[in-house]
Amino acid sequence: MAGETKLNRGAKEPVERWLSAAVADAERRGLADLKPLLEGLAQATIALRRADWNDGVPAGSPAADLGGNTGGGR
Repeated sequence: MAGETKLNRGAKEPVERWLSAAVADAERRGLADLKPLLEGLAQATIALRRADWNDGVPAGSPAADLGGNTGGGR
């Protein structure tokens, strides 16, 4: 898709998997009130991963190891 980097295309899926597991864990522990906070954290994480400053992370850098975009710009 035009205007998307490798990081942008995959930013949402891992966060959604994490969110699902975190919400289930919170509910098992009787902490269902954490769900809105976890959802907010997930949305913030997606937004940060899609930010322009993630473009062009050098291969082999710690950010690249965490899923940073090692490709060109947007």
